[in-house]
Amino acid sequence: MDTSFIFTMHEGQSRQGPGSSGCTKKAFSILTDLPARPEILDIGCGTGMQTSKLARTCRDCRIAAVDIHQPYLDALARRAASAGVGERITTIRASMDDLPFEDASYDILWAEGPIFIIGFAEGLASWRRLLRSGGCLCLTESTWFTDSPSPEAAAFWNECYPEITSAPENCAIAERAGYEVVATFPLPASAWWEHYYTPLIKRLPELRTAAAGDPGAEAAIEFTEREIAIHREYGGEYGYTFFILRRR
Repeated sequence: MDTSFIFTMHEGQSRQGPGSSGCTKKAFSILTDLPARPEILDIGCGTGMQTSKLARTCRDCRIAAVDIHQPYLDALARRAASAGVGERITTIRASMDDLPFEDASYDILWAEGPIFIIGFAEGLASWRRLLRSGGCLCLTESTWFTDSPSPEAAAFWNECYPEITSAPENCAIAERAGYEVVATFPLPASAWWEHYYTPLIKRLPELRTAAAGDPGAEAAIEFTEREIAIHREYGGEYGYTFFILRRR
C-alpha cells in the first residue's frame, strides 16, 4: 500500500480520522487544576480541527501543533488564522516517534487518533517524559465495544491494527505506564461519519482517477473502501474511546 497516497487522500479534509469538535470540548472540560497559561502539544494534528477548537476553548493557552505532513500543517495555519486564533498556535513538522522537545515541556498532550501509528503502550511510554508533573494526556484510540466481535470485524482489525483491545484493558496499560485514568468516554457514531467518512466517500471518484495505474495508490483506495464497508456493517462493535490520563 502507498502510504504517501494515504496522506494525499486526506488533504483537504476537515479531519484525518474520527472525531468532532463536541468531543474535543467535552474532553477538555474534564481537565481541572490547569495553570493560568497552559502549554499544549497537539501530536499528529493533521489539518487541525481539534487544534483550533482547543485554542477557541482555552483562550489563554499556547499550542504547538505537530505533524509529519507539511500540507496538513499549512492547512492548519490557514484554519487557525481564519478562526482568529493563529497567534496562539505554532506548527512544527516532526515525527510523533521522535518529538524534538525537552522533558517536562507541556501541561497537556493532545492526540486525537494518531497513537495507533506507534502503538498505544509505546506512545504512552515515549510521550510521558514531555508532561510536567500532574500534566494530562488526552487521546483517542480504537477499542472494542464488545467481548465477542464478528469474525469479519475481528479479521479486519487483526490485519490493520492487531493491538486493538477494550477500553478497560487500555486503562490498565495506562496505569502500568505511570498514568492515573481521570475519565474515558466513547465517541458517538456521528464522529466517524460527519467530518471523516462522508466527505471521503464523496472524494473517492476523483481519488480513483488519481490512483489509476499506480498499484500502491489503488491498494490504498481499496483498503479505504473496505474500511468504510466494515464500519457501516459492524461499527457498533468497535469505535474510538477518549482517554483523559494524568501523569502520576
